[in-house]
Amino acid sequence: MRKFDNLYRSESVTLLAGVDEVGRGPLAGPVVAAAVIFPADVIIHGIRDSKILTEEKREQLIPKILRKAIACSVAAVSHKEIDRINILNASLLAMSLAVQRLKVQPQLIIADGNKGFAYAIPVIPVIKGDAKSFSVAAASILAKVARDRLMKRLSTRYPCYLWSKNKGYPTKEHIAAIKKYGTCVFHRRSFLNKIICQDSCAELIFEKGFNKD
Repeated sequence: MRKFDNLYRSESVTLLAGVDEVGRGPLAGPVVAAAVIFPADVIIHGIRDSKILTEEKREQLIPKILRKAIACSVAAVSHKEIDRINILNASLLAMSLAVQRLKVQPQLIIADGNKGFAYAIPVIPVIKGDAKSFSVAAASILAKVARDRLMKRLSTRYPCYLWSKNKGYPTKEHIAAIKKYGTCVFHRRSFLNKIICQDSCAELIFEKGFNKD
């Protein structure tokens, strides 16, 4: 993975930022992105795509990433903004904000995915970048841990949705809780239209005395 990043380094590109986001799929909470710049010779054992690491392993890697990074940052785009501009644009915005917040600006950006975002320096989108790039994988870990911690804190305020367990993703338990208790202020309304519509239509059918068939 370090070799992949080094392919993009040159005399004119010594500061390379890896960027990734997490939280496209959940029904609640923000989308969170992180950006990381490492020195070319950095070594941190265990860096992988955050999705294949356990929660415990991700937490263990955080202090190592923070200690060895030249610069790193995290940014979030709220559920309200997701509803306003859609999840794709919110994800790209989060990644752009994460780079903006770096104390040291890079000369090149590698972003996970198939679509880059507008920035003052070149942005190279890499499909499955979190499985190829050391910097992007580290960014995915930072973003994942930051978002998981946030959803755990929100879960103490809204325990019925089990966010400490599902992190806002559309599990059966989460959907069942929405149907039983309704939504809260942190739910993404644009993601829930189908669920709410299905539930409302079912209630209407039974109120009218129609057959399920």
